[in-house]
Amino acid sequence: MTPKELLDTILGYLGFVAEIDETRTEGGNLTLQIYTEESSRIIGRDGETLEAIQFLLNRMLQAKDRDVEKVIVDCEHYRSMREDKIVQRVRELAERVRISGRSMQLEPMNSYERRIVHNAFKDDPDVATWSPSDSARIKQITLLKRQRKPQAAPNNRPAASSA
Repeated sequence: MTPKELLDTILGYLGFVAEIDETRTEGGNLTLQIYTEESSRIIGRDGETLEAIQFLLNRMLQAKDRDVEKVIVDCEHYRSMREDKIVQRVRELAERVRISGRSMQLEPMNSYERRIVHNAFKDDPDVATWSPSDSARIKQITLLKRQRKPQAAPNNRPAASSA
């Protein structure tokens, strides 16, 4: 059974009538996009139901083949819209860090959201992100003012004269 067929079966058992489109992300990951009249029920509060469906689908696929690629399950582009909101909100906070120079701790996030934030600032010249190790109990990101590397000053000193 393909991932798309398995997801359709799961949704059917849950009482949903849905259309599922199969695409690949830029990174090559398989994405199953769900379209339904009941999208809010599939997404759940803060995407929790959607996460649970994705987790269940991937566990069922891994039960048959340990090396199967991870499948992303989305519903009416909820994930991309959520990513955009997260990045926009954190960029506003980063602007405060840029201006004040003081670090700012963000609210706890799941690993997927933390990865979005880290990627959004990996090339930012002014703001850096920091997270505690994976073993830390609280999964938070701290935005920090990036320290500029001191540039080597040109050697403008006059040569010493011997008299």
